[in-house]
Amino acid sequence: VQLQASGGGLVQGGESLRLSCASSGSIFSLSVMGWYRQPPGKQRELVASITNDHRANYADSVRDRFIISRDNAKNTLNLQMNSLKLEDTAVYYCYAESPILKRDFWGRGTLVTVSS
Repeated sequence: VQLQASGGGLVQGGESLRLSCASSGSIFSLSVMGWYRQPPGKQRELVASITNDHRANYADSVRDRFIISRDNAKNTLNLQMNSLKLEDTAVYYCYAESPILKRDFWGRGTLVTVSS
């Protein structure tokens, strides 16, 4: 499985952006998928995750602003980011957990920059 993240860019505060993560293979067996981000000069942190049965979990900093979703039929993971703030500026990475292969998969990051 290879993951390819896209959708990053430069936006102003308060605007929205949608990230997508496309998988080269079926994501049906991937128990958990999600997004991490790494702000400049800081450690990578979990943004949101979603299970195969669509149970979502969010970091407190993005809850009520971000929406994570996955489409098992289209093998994609999405992150709708609304009301973006300066502190959302980061490189965003999608990831997936495979209990069958007993390993995680990571996509290359996509940069999100929020300006004032």
